[in-house]
Amino acid sequence: MKNETIDVLLARRSIRVFKSDQITDDELITVLNAGTYAPTARGMQTPVVIAVQKPEDRQAVSVLNAKIQGNGGDPYYGAPTIILVLAADDRFAELNGAAVTTNMLNAAYAIGLGSCWIHRPNEMFKTDEGKAMLKKWGLDETLVGVASIALGYAAGEAPAPKPRKENYYRIIK
Repeated sequence: MKNETIDVLLARRSIRVFKSDQITDDELITVLNAGTYAPTARGMQTPVVIAVQKPEDRQAVSVLNAKIQGNGGDPYYGAPTIILVLAADDRFAELNGAAVTTNMLNAAYAIGLGSCWIHRPNEMFKTDEGKAMLKKWGLDETLVGVASIALGYAAGEAPAPKPRKENYYRIIK
């Protein structure tokens, strides 16, 4: 079955090498807007999405993530935009945030951007440094980090897909 949406879902790959050029405002808004259409529990739309492009804030986010990771590299692979997905601390935070993140990753690919899901925001925003960032940005310090995205123009070809594992799904009739 040929379908443009299915093609996007099957072809998107994580990009780990980015050009330094900043994405356009239209591209950013398109990706962010796609996130707002993700399904959320009870339709409550509890995630909060932050796009970090200001160089010093982008650097601070990268440094904090690297500190949690335990190394000095850039966990965001030089992407000029970092998207942070946070949520109210409830039993649906991770599921809602994952749905929003997935929509944005797929939207990024659909419009020709590279992206990569980056972990550790949960640990980042439990620290005093992370809480200070939230406060600086005018956000509630009780928000929990769910996911983050490295976003920008890919500086190379997307990797080939890994083979899908056997018995990934089953049909019961």
